[in-house]
Amino acid sequence: MSQRLTADGAPNVPRPRTPAGDVRAAVDEALIEAAAGTGAHIVVLYLLHETRRVLLLEAALGLPAWGAKPWTHVRAKAGAPVAAAARRDELIWVSGPDDLAHRFPATALSVPYPFAMAAAPLHNGGRVAGAWGLVWPASHPARLSRDELSTIERISLRLGQALASAEESGCPVRPIGQPHTVTPPWSGEADGQRAPAALDCLDRFADGIAAIDIEGHITFCNRAATRLFGLDGAPAQGCLLWDRVPWLRESAFEERCGGAVIGQQPTTCVAAHPDGRLLEIRMHPAPSGISLHLTPAGPDADGRAEPAPLDPAAAESPPLNDSLNFLHMASTLTHALDVREVVDLVADHVAPVYGVHAMALLVAEGGRMRVVGSHGYAREVLDRLDGLPVTSPTPAEQVMETGRPAFFDTWEELAQLYPDAVRQDGEAAWAFLPLSVSEQRIGTCLLAFTDPHAFTPEERIALNALAGLIAQALDRALLYEIKDGLAHSLQTALLPGALPHIPGLETAARYVPATRGVGIGGDFYDLLSLDDGSVAAVVGDVQGHNMTAAALMGQVRTAIRACTVTGADPGKVLQHTNRLLVELGTDLFTSCLLVHVDLRLRTFRAATAGHPPPLLCLPRRHAEVIDVPVGPLLGIDADAEYPTLNVPFPPEAVLALYTDGLVELPGADLDHCIDDLGRRLAQGCAEPLWQLTDALLAHAASARLHADDIAVLLLRHAPASATPP
Repeated sequence: MSQRLTADGAPNVPRPRTPAGDVRAAVDEALIEAAAGTGAHIVVLYLLHETRRVLLLEAALGLPAWGAKPWTHVRAKAGAPVAAAARRDELIWVSGPDDLAHRFPATALSVPYPFAMAAAPLHNGGRVAGAWGLVWPASHPARLSRDELSTIERISLRLGQALASAEESGCPVRPIGQPHTVTPPWSGEADGQRAPAALDCLDRFADGIAAIDIEGHITFCNRAATRLFGLDGAPAQGCLLWDRVPWLRESAFEERCGGAVIGQQPTTCVAAHPDGRLLEIRMHPAPSGISLHLTPAGPDADGRAEPAPLDPAAAESPPLNDSLNFLHMASTLTHALDVREVVDLVADHVAPVYGVHAMALLVAEGGRMRVVGSHGYAREVLDRLDGLPVTSPTPAEQVMETGRPAFFDTWEELAQLYPDAVRQDGEAAWAFLPLSVSEQRIGTCLLAFTDPHAFTPEERIALNALAGLIAQALDRALLYEIKDGLAHSLQTALLPGALPHIPGLETAARYVPATRGVGIGGDFYDLLSLDDGSVAAVVGDVQGHNMTAAALMGQVRTAIRACTVTGADPGKVLQHTNRLLVELGTDLFTSCLLVHVDLRLRTFRAATAGHPPPLLCLPRRHAEVIDVPVGPLLGIDADAEYPTLNVPFPPEAVLALYTDGLVELPGADLDHCIDDLGRRLAQGCAEPLWQLTDALLAHAASARLHADDIAVLLLRHAPASATPP
């Protein structure tokens, strides 16, 4: 059984106490107390989805629904304060707009209002379960006070306890990204004697005086405001102001209201009245709503110069809230490296704003439309869309062919234009948007809605503009996937396909590429069986992460093989390889560790060119760091020499060779990291080598970060009857 934090009844209506009600009440009380104790005018609560890839907005106080839409889903890796708090498991303090722009530019771009913010992680059973945030006006002091810090710490604990209690009761919270609005009990009591006097006072003003709540619903209009807004004789209480006064939409009024609510700073805009007059609307925000003061704007109004006339084309542009969505989408889509990430970002940021239920991205390939990504569609629907001829008479093909979007408010509307269409997806409205890059049409974005949907002109413009952002991100992602596939194919071709079977020696090796976006790497390993019965093992790392590094890696590996088979000792092999690289004149340097193992003498000889030292572990004993005399990196000094060290290699001992990606960690001491790796090697010395290799990779923090390529080669001196794993 699962629950979520949503309101399921009117306030102050008695209902049976349930675990869900208990959790909801505890969360509401905690958020209200946080606002009261810190002076924050907005408080939000995010919970991690089960996949731990996205934070979902569960509860919000003081945040209007229009402001929450683009932020109901925040990716765990996003450059946003709440995501950083959950990711780093620490309090994040943003002192103002400059600090936000410096540390979280994507958030600053999509929420361009002045405010200060704190975000703190939430814990459930010792594990980060989400994060919550508080927002203040930008006038907040540059640092959090001791009382504010104490309140944040106390509320974090209470929220975590509420989540833990829900889980213990068998009703764990399962966030779904549809936030519950917390309504604070605003202070102030009605005064039956003063209220009529206050109303009479406001009605004496010749200027318009009105009030709206944070969502934009009308809560009061004096007589002058009622006349100016054209509301005479029509009920207006509780209605959205810009719905009842549509000419306000043609100004920056709605967007300025948003800035006033979030930034809690007075602001002003000028709106054109239908009778030709210009009105200046001054907005005075408070956590409970906005007071409006309407006065004439023009050369005769307090000596102010008349503003420039409004651009008629402004009515044909997307609403400013949609413009913020564009900025948010543009900033997040620039980080998408593959098609799946593009789809996830669109699903996270477009679907909540426009109510999209399912989507599919189709590109033209080989004369057919191919589905490259989707969200919310059943497999059978995708199978029908995938592979349709580009010349087929379908909306997706027509949109790609003409470059003009197609919107269908109902199934009947679609069927009228495409009588052969088959309704398989159960949806009721569709938007087919062209995907174009540099005037070249590459495909179609299909958005589907569960209910009939009357697309407004603003929505059509907004969705078509969003399709342009999606197309650019999709084109980059498809190109990246091609290049990434080629790079890793080359990397695989340059590494041994399999290690040779050598009697008396167990072996295991792994290569782990770096995180996507870093590119192909220069790490390598090799194992050779020599004519004299000895074995040569090598690991190395060429500087850089590109095709040049991979090509040089292939040359180094070939040179070492060629020199090794001549019978030269490890030091001489590195010396010859170094001279070759110097003659090649490469700008890249290479570290390398070469080991010759003699199983009959139970020894090995090692030489190194600036490479991390090998580790030797005996069963039931600790692992030792073998201090091989370090020579210079290959390719620097043609006269460099590489001393060789002779070391015992007793039966059952494990020799570990690795590249620096396994042990290097920014800010950490390298020797400490190597010692830590040795302790893990000693713990698993008796394990099968393939299992021990996985354990070493899993244990190393640098490997989990995937900031660099990693190569690992393990050798165990085993009885001659042993077979390779």
